[in-house]
Amino acid sequence: MPACQQKAALMSETRFVMVYAYDIVADRDRDRIAGLLEDVAVRVQRSVFEIRQTREEADRLIARLTPYLAPGDKLRVYALGATGLDHSRVFGGPPLPEPADYWLL
Repeated sequence: MPACQQKAALMSETRFVMVYAYDIVADRDRDRIAGLLEDVAVRVQRSVFEIRQTREEADRLIARLTPYLAPGDKLRVYALGATGLDHSRVFGGPPLPEPADYWLL
């Protein structure tokens, strides 16, 4: 496999801490977006969620969220890699999501 394809494959498997932050005007749309995020992510503030995802997983979630955005609404999605996490600090609330390849039932 050529080096550029190997790099692309590695990036698609890399999990980042994704930070989703929103400012949604309509209560109904805000509740829908919050509900979708609550199903998969950890709420760290009223309108801020964190989750570990690959780029493809983030793209799928963003595709589920964007139909509820109206003009004037805001959705920000930030990806934190290892370097960003090394410089991140958490004071209060839940810790940053840990990498995991398992499910607790």
